[in-house]
Amino acid sequence: MTVSAPRPAPAKPLLSLPRRTILGESAWAGRARAVLPPLLVVLLLGLVWEAAMHAPGATLPPPSKVWADSHALITDPFFDNGGLDKGLFWHLAASLSRVALGFAIAAAVGILTGLLIGTSPLAMRGLDPIFQVLRTVPPLAWLPLSLAAFREAQPSAIFVIFITSVWPVIINTAVGVRNVPQDYRNVAAVIRLSGVQYFWRILLPAAAPFIFTGLRIGIGLSWLAIVAAEMLIGGVGIGFFIWDAWNSSNLSDICVALAYVGLTGFCLDRLVALLGRLVTRGTSEG
Repeated sequence: MTVSAPRPAPAKPLLSLPRRTILGESAWAGRARAVLPPLLVVLLLGLVWEAAMHAPGATLPPPSKVWADSHALITDPFFDNGGLDKGLFWHLAASLSRVALGFAIAAAVGILTGLLIGTSPLAMRGLDPIFQVLRTVPPLAWLPLSLAAFREAQPSAIFVIFITSVWPVIINTAVGVRNVPQDYRNVAAVIRLSGVQYFWRILLPAAAPFIFTGLRIGIGLSWLAIVAAEMLIGGVGIGFFIWDAWNSSNLSDICVALAYVGLTGFCLDRLVALLGRLVTRGTSEG
């Protein structure tokens, strides 16, 4: 009888790291890949901006002058000296409150109208041509009519936000409803779902990614509209702050305010995208 030799034990790696450490390094590497490229691009653009503004005939302030002129505005956005003399936080808060109300109305009206258009061919034929005409009207063109109708700046600004952001919500919701896969409809017919059950279990979940795409476009348009509207209606708000800084020939404050506007718009878009991923369980694009 032949006795087989015992199998050698598998060689252990010279360097064995815990799984948690490996995952931690991978997570940090992923964050670095996401953060470092934009930071490098911003740094490069800042250097180009600084060099270009030192050229003869340059009229805009370089980043170094922006920091020197608006240091107090950047480091203390929460000051409030009464009236319109407030830090950028309060101007942004006033603008965001208007955007929140106007966009909430647009989201509710847009989703309901989009569901109606997507499910009813008659509503589609009757309303779609009208909406296609109205959505091409520039946001500020609605401001004189809203001021004439409401007689006050606050509701007029909210109406401009609503009328600007409602169209992508309507269109994307209607597209999402019309693009519910036929297989889903067949399954609903086989298991004999009622109209309410079909709406909640089939139609709404299938259309949700399209709806949140429309909401993301709408929130961006809302932020664009409020900044432009506030330049004309006055009062506390980031748009009025930019216009007031222009009238005071304070270009450095304008540069700071534009940075705040861009960052706030980015955060709003990310917030709606995160909400979309949570509601659609990751099927909505982030």
